[in-house]
Amino acid sequence: MRKLFKITGIILAVIVLFVIGAIAYIKIALPNTGQAPYLTIQKTAKRIERGKYLANHVAVCMDCHSTRNWGLYAGPMDPATLGSGGEVFNHEMGFPGTFYAPNITPYSLEKWTDGELLRAITTGVNKDGKALFPIMGYHRFGKMDKEDVYSMVAYLRTLQPVKKDIAKSEADFPVNILINTMPLKADYQKIPNEKDVVNYGAYLINATGCVDCHSKIDKGKVIPGTEFGGGMEFAQPGGIVRSPNITPDSETGIGSWTKEMFTARFKMYTKPGYKPAALKKGDINTPMPWAMYAGMKEKDLEAIYAYLHQLKPIKNEVKRYEKRG
Repeated sequence: MRKLFKITGIILAVIVLFVIGAIAYIKIALPNTGQAPYLTIQKTAKRIERGKYLANHVAVCMDCHSTRNWGLYAGPMDPATLGSGGEVFNHEMGFPGTFYAPNITPYSLEKWTDGELLRAITTGVNKDGKALFPIMGYHRFGKMDKEDVYSMVAYLRTLQPVKKDIAKSEADFPVNILINTMPLKADYQKIPNEKDVVNYGAYLINATGCVDCHSKIDKGKVIPGTEFGGGMEFAQPGGIVRSPNITPDSETGIGSWTKEMFTARFKMYTKPGYKPAALKKGDINTPMPWAMYAGMKEKDLEAIYAYLHQLKPIKNEVKRYEKRG
């Protein structure tokens, strides 16, 4: 019996040492995406214009890194807060901790090099070498054309500085350890020719991050097999809103939508005289930043439509709104 206890003790000791060693490795050796590159991105007019388009209407960086007016339909952005950060992602939204979108105006990024910005956007490692939780889609941005990322960096440098300090994000245990395993080295992809509509649409879909909201989520991660099928829940004071199914299922998705219907759904928010409706207390709002995506070029929306319509249909009837009480 003593021999058995001794063997068991040795095994437990080995396991404990292994776990301690693994934790130490993760905390000390990771993340490991390489040093920030030494580079200076030229702020050409072409890059700034392209970066402005991507950051506001495709990758919609400004969606999270600004303040949105939730008293109006679709929470249009307050232009005075452009890039100042502060949006919170917490337990109520299904995240393993409390995460804040940082200030990305020159007020906060003045001491960052262009290489440090590039590394953060595309690999998820900040100026100090710390891992970022992948609410910010660095896994996606690291698959964009490097020139497009250069353009976004160039645009960020032109933002009006907004003096706003943001609280520190805090991940729950054990995510506060595992977060170091999440950053990945960038795998840049050349932007496809616009005539290759489906692949061009795939490039845009990656940049927009549609899958991040139009899928079911567990602890901040997309549940495999639910991609684009909708169902992510957004808790609000008035109830719950769920993202719709955007696969080409004819009954529960957008299979019956024409290309014209799809683009018109976005472009209605750019019509002259359009004003977002004011909401009453207890009304459920949509988190979809319609005003931002509405600024996308029609050819880009058409390419996204083409990509979505070649996906495998998922039959998933989503109950969009569920009011409290």
